[in-house]
Amino acid sequence: MSRVAVLGASGAVGSELVRQALSRGHSVVAISRRPSLPPEDGLLTVAADVFDGAGIADALRGNEIVLDALGLRKGDPPGVLAAGARAVVAAGPSRVVSVGAFGTGPSASAAGWLTRTLLSQFMKEELPDKVAADAAILGMGGTVVQVGPMKTGPVSPTRRAVGLADVPRRWFPASVTHATVAAAMLDAAENGPRGEVLVALPK
Repeated sequence: MSRVAVLGASGAVGSELVRQALSRGHSVVAISRRPSLPPEDGLLTVAADVFDGAGIADALRGNEIVLDALGLRKGDPPGVLAAGARAVVAAGPSRVVSVGAFGTGPSASAAGWLTRTLLSQFMKEELPDKVAADAAILGMGGTVVQVGPMKTGPVSPTRRAVGLADVPRRWFPASVTHATVAAAMLDAAENGPRGEVLVALPK
C-alpha cells in the first residue's frame, strides 16, 4: 500500500478521503490548516497552510500519492486552490488526483447551458481560481475528478467515473455524495488514467 497525503483533510471530501484511504490499507498524512481528526493507526495529522510554501512542502514530501481536496470557505483569500495546486506540483509526487467543479475549464463544453450559466453567476469570483488549479494539476500529469453538486450520504454502490466524451447530457449535473467523490478519487489514484479530467457520477 502507499503513503497518501490528503490536502484539505478537514473538509467534507477530505475527511472521507482520509477514512477511505485508511480502510484500503494506505498510511495517510492528513493536512489542513486546523487539524481536527482524532488519532488513529496509520494516520498522521499535520497543520499547514497552502500559502506557507515551506510548510506545505515539508508536509507533502515523501508521499507517493497526493489527493487534493481543497475547497473554498467564506473569508478565504483569493487564490487558495491555485496555491494548493502549485504546492502539489512543486512537491512532485508520483501520483496526484484533485477534485474540481464540473462545468469549469476543460468540462465547460460538456456541461449544459444551464450549468454554465449558474456557475458564471454564483461562482464568478471563484472560477479563475478553480480553472488555474485544475490546469496546474493536469499540466503535471495528474487527474482532476470533477463533480456536480455535492451532498452528504454513503458511497454509491453504482458509482462510476467517466471521461468528458462519455458524460451524460442533461440540463444540470447529477448530485453526488462526498463519500462517492472520495471513492472516485481513490479509484483514480490507484489505477486511473493520468493527465485527464474524469467526472464522478452516482450511477
